[in-house]
Amino acid sequence: MGKEKRIAMITGSFDPVTSGHEDLIIRAACMFDFVYVAVMSNGEKDSAGSGLFTYAERLEILEAALRDIAAEGITNVKAELCTGLSSDFARERDVRFIVRGARGASDFDYEYSLAAIMKRFDPRLETVVLPAMPDLACISSTYVRELLRYGERIGDAMPPEAADCAVRIYEGKKKR
Repeated sequence: MGKEKRIAMITGSFDPVTSGHEDLIIRAACMFDFVYVAVMSNGEKDSAGSGLFTYAERLEILEAALRDIAAEGITNVKAELCTGLSSDFARERDVRFIVRGARGASDFDYEYSLAAIMKRFDPRLETVVLPAMPDLACISSTYVRELLRYGERIGDAMPPEAADCAVRIYEGKKKR
């Protein structure tokens, strides 16, 4: 009998993906056999009007980030769009682990509660919370959106190919 593959998923709104997300994806890819990165529909955030990119655009930018990661030799990652429950997404893909990042204590408290909720949906799912690298803890999607809105350089706040993609999409929106 063969060894069961350790398949994980990272979920988020990725509006847009950041260097912190990239670091989390790389670290997860080194820990697991395969990692899905799922762009999730987040009704609470979207209803607040904070979404800058459509789900299709978020996926496009995330896929650009994964090309940067693949250039480093990490190819056991795939980006997908998830419009339903993350527990259903996990079940359909044989995912057993959810990887989440925490930039600080309040993030950890939130992730701890979310892990308990996920166990109620599927007791097989284990949540792994990785602390953010200190130099990336201040980078958020909100920060990147502000850089875009004010025409500032993205710098190292996003993976390079993802930054180029996000700027191109955002500039196209402004022209409409």
